[in-house]
Amino acid sequence: MQMEISVPALLFPAISLLLLAYTNRFLGLSSVIRKLHEDYQRAPDAKILRQIANLRRRVALIRGMQAAGASAMFLCVLCMFLIFFGLQSGAHIVFSVSLAAMLISLAISLSEIRMSSDALNILLADMEEDLARHETH
Repeated sequence: MQMEISVPALLFPAISLLLLAYTNRFLGLSSVIRKLHEDYQRAPDAKILRQIANLRRRVALIRGMQAAGASAMFLCVLCMFLIFFGLQSGAHIVFSVSLAAMLISLAISLSEIRMSSDALNILLADMEEDLARHETH
């Protein structure tokens, strides 16, 4: 089966948007970490310390998402070179690996989104506990 150079090129917009979304998630998380650091420096609190492990894992997941997404982009470009030079069988293999890298990136992204939701639920539970304490007094 002959693959045209436009096939891997079709993934460029999708991968670019994914990388942009991952960068925005990283920047948002960086902002949260900096704010928590400032809060902790002013008034050390066990609630802040409970969030550290979650934040570390999320930073590692985002780094993995970005690495897998960048690998998918790199492999798409490599696939285009192989097609350009008429190496169809190599292009098919590289394109398949590129798709796998994109799938891995998306799977990691789903895991990070779940963790993010868990972190928000922890904060909501803390607020509910504080509300319950104030209502009993």
